[in-house]
Amino acid sequence: MSKGYRITASTGIHKGDRDYQQDQVALISHPRIAGCMLGIVADGMGGRSGGRKASDQVMMTARQLFERYAPASDDAPAMLRQLVEEAHTVIRLTAISAEQEPHSTLAAFLINPSGDCHWVHAGDSRVYHFHGAKLVKRTVDHSYVQTLVDKGEITDDEANVHPQSNILMGCLGTEEGPPVTPHFIPQLRPGDSLIACSDGVWHYFSPSEMGSALSMLSPREATEFLIQKARSRAHGGGDNLSLVIVKLEALE
Repeated sequence: MSKGYRITASTGIHKGDRDYQQDQVALISHPRIAGCMLGIVADGMGGRSGGRKASDQVMMTARQLFERYAPASDDAPAMLRQLVEEAHTVIRLTAISAEQEPHSTLAAFLINPSGDCHWVHAGDSRVYHFHGAKLVKRTVDHSYVQTLVDKGEITDDEANVHPQSNILMGCLGTEEGPPVTPHFIPQLRPGDSLIACSDGVWHYFSPSEMGSALSMLSPREATEFLIQKARSRAHGGGDNLSLVIVKLEALE
C-alpha cells in the first residue's frame, strides 16, 4: 500500500419508534488476521419473532463464514455470495416455525489487510463509500421505487417519499431467491469512509449530509449524530435504525 492508515470504527442500533427491534448490526474483526474486518447490517421483516429470527440468522452465518475466511487464499466475492445464499437458505428453513414469513435485507462490506474492499447487498439496506465528504459509490436498492427511478418515472427525492417505498423486489427469505449485487474497491485510501445502514437511517439523509457528518466527526460521534437526527426527523414514525461506520485516517 502506498500510504498507511489507521482504522477507526463504530456501530449503532436503536429501536426507533417500533415496539421491537428487528435490525441487527455487527463489525467483526478477523480472529487471526489483523486489518481484516467485516461490517454487516440486516433488517429483519416478518412479525416480531420472524424478522428477528431472520436477521439473527444473517449474523450467525456471517460470523461462521468469516471465521473460516483466509484472505491470502480465499475469494472474497465468493465468500460474500455464500453468505447471502446460506443465510437465505437458513431463513427459509426457519419460516416453518416462525409466526410469519421471515425475511431480511443484508448489506455487508469486507476489508482485506491489503486494503482492497468488497461489498454485497440484497434488499434496501445500503453501503456507502465516501472520500472525505464526497460520495464515491453506493448500493442501488432492490426495491419497487428504485425500478421507477431506473425507468426515469420518478426522482431519488420522490422515491424517498413514495407511498410504496417499503416494497422490496428482492431480499433474503423469499421464494425466488435473493439478488446478490457485489462491488469491488481495489484500494481504500486515507480519507475514505464506509457506512452500512438500514433504511431507518438512510431514509432521512441526503448523501451530502451523510458525507459531511462522516468527514467532520469521529465514527462514534457520527453514529450518535445520525441516529439522533434520524429520530428527530421521523417525528414519532421512525423505523428500527442500525449502522456500522469504518473510517480510514492517514497516519501522521
